[in-house]
Amino acid sequence: MMIVMNHQRLLFLALVLLIEAGQLASAQISCQNNGNFTRNSRYAVNLNSTLSDLSRNVNDTGFYNASAGEGTDRANAMVLCRGDAQLDACRECIGEATEELLRSCPNQKQAIRWDERCMLRYSNATIYGNMESSPMWYWWNPNNATSPAEFEDSVRRLLDGLRDQAANGGSLRKVAAGNESGPDFQDIFALLQCTPDLIKEDCSSCLINAIGNIPVYCDGKRGCRVISPSCTLRFEIYPFYNETRLRELDPTSSLSPPAPVPVPSSSSGKGDGNTTKIVIIVVAIVLSLILAVSAIIWLRRRKTHKLTGMHHQLEDVDEISTAESLQYDFSTIKTATNDFSDGNKLGQGGFGAVYKGTLPNGQEIAVKRLSRDSGQGVVEFKNEVLLLAKLQHRNLVRLLGFAIQGMEKLLIYELVQNASLDQFIFEQRSRSYLDWDRRYKIIGGIARGILYLHEDSRLRIIHRDLKASNILLDKEMNPKIADFGMARLFGQDETQGNTSRVVGTYGYMPPEYIIHGQFSIKSDVFSFGVLVLEIISGRKNSDFRSGENVEDLLGFAWKNWREGTATNVVDPGLRSGSGSMSEMLRCIHIGLLCVQDNAAERPTMASVVIMLSSASISLPLPAEPAFYLASGYTSRLDYDDSREHHSTNTLQAPPPLADHSDHSSNNDVSITDLHPR
Repeated sequence: MMIVMNHQRLLFLALVLLIEAGQLASAQISCQNNGNFTRNSRYAVNLNSTLSDLSRNVNDTGFYNASAGEGTDRANAMVLCRGDAQLDACRECIGEATEELLRSCPNQKQAIRWDERCMLRYSNATIYGNMESSPMWYWWNPNNATSPAEFEDSVRRLLDGLRDQAANGGSLRKVAAGNESGPDFQDIFALLQCTPDLIKEDCSSCLINAIGNIPVYCDGKRGCRVISPSCTLRFEIYPFYNETRLRELDPTSSLSPPAPVPVPSSSSGKGDGNTTKIVIIVVAIVLSLILAVSAIIWLRRRKTHKLTGMHHQLEDVDEISTAESLQYDFSTIKTATNDFSDGNKLGQGGFGAVYKGTLPNGQEIAVKRLSRDSGQGVVEFKNEVLLLAKLQHRNLVRLLGFAIQGMEKLLIYELVQNASLDQFIFEQRSRSYLDWDRRYKIIGGIARGILYLHEDSRLRIIHRDLKASNILLDKEMNPKIADFGMARLFGQDETQGNTSRVVGTYGYMPPEYIIHGQFSIKSDVFSFGVLVLEIISGRKNSDFRSGENVEDLLGFAWKNWREGTATNVVDPGLRSGSGSMSEMLRCIHIGLLCVQDNAAERPTMASVVIMLSSASISLPLPAEPAFYLASGYTSRLDYDDSREHHSTNTLQAPPPLADHSDHSSNNDVSITDLHPR
């Protein structure tokens, strides 16, 4: 019997087979609760049409997306096979995933399935080009590293290097694999991959989020696998990926050369007898392992549901540990901001100052230094840290980390190059820079960011303080929603809540929230509608005058829309420009739908995004807005701009927070006191 590997190599590969077989059996399915469909509905027809082509049309890139239908019945699907998968294996996996998803999620409009070989997801929302990092799942090698600290340092170096390689991949493949020497003479192997429809920054953000949670869920383990809708990563102490296949698909790959396979020297005499004994022993071991593999596969398929239970148990752990990997040393941030010098100060809010800083690696940051007497305690601080640490979307401000020292609490954000939205639309000189194309882009970006919070993030999130000063603009004038200290989290099945402590900013809060303390996703929809009307008109809702009359912007827009003179609402600078007046009027219409007095009549953000993206969809007629003179709530709530504290310079930083003022009411309607968060 010819021997091409020694018995140690053969035993090692058998152990790898054992581990791999167990993981292949652990496919994960998530049936997302974002609307249902019936068997014979238009969406069902479109979904079946979309899924039927996936396995056949995917090619060696391992990535394919398809869609069918229009409007709310449109079905979108995407597949991604692991970067080293053979085409036949890739197609087989997609076929299995399709059958299993339709069986496990028979009525849900959104679903996703992962296993070690491929990912399949479908949705009634747009998924191509949109980075999604949740839900995110973790598996780990049960064995601990012998030198945990050194091992984690080696893993971090390896993953950070591969992250850049993967993010810099082209539009067909974003995958990187490699290895690095670890402690105790161990080699560490890793493979990172993004869906190639993502831009470089989104791929990098997704992988950063995945890597950041490894110390929490895979602390000190010899191997870990992280999966999410937009990116995956895995590291082990054995070569789990096919280097030859990776080189075939990407000849320019910088993969390290494969280790030579040891070949035993030929011998004769007594040595032959020893070799024969070794072969018999190894074959017996391998056969035993194969039987064990079969048994494990059978048992794991019976107990797959335990993986889900384990994941939920992990989520119940105090979540501040999730952000520990993002913690910066306080002295590092102190140095970066030149000891929080006035020269680096970007703005002052009701709960502290914001400073510009530069990290040792040259990265510029914005640091929110919370006042010791701000009233924001550990609960609110954890709220903002945990929210932002898990949120990854191009239209949300990105949290880089945080720092705590004694009573000092700092939040470190990405540096957003331009000012907040209010400094553009409410100032005459800056407003002229925002032509209609830019304003329309900003409206759409804000809508997509809110939609992510309401429907696409791991938990449903209600911001509760959407306003122009909480929208930051990057160097390309893309909007980023900021300041999540007042946000509330819900499970995917929850839609509303009540509070006796109303927080927010007058002018952006709906009547059911101000009067009854009731908030829901429709509260954010109302705030978005106010923002839309402010962006189009260039005027503040809370500081609006119409001739000699005191009138709010909502009432002014409603009256003109009803009388057929909605162009009066448009900023005069836009009327004389080259922008599409029909788009402007359509956005006014959408804004009025969002600020209707009855929360049930306001559209969801999913509907708003569709309305903005397709001019062919007819819009329903809006009803009377909240606080309109004839409505019963009226504009008799006395708005006062002093309620909101604005910094003279909030450039490049999270905007200042809201101050709160008098408790008066002109119509004897009780107003709940607003308290700092």
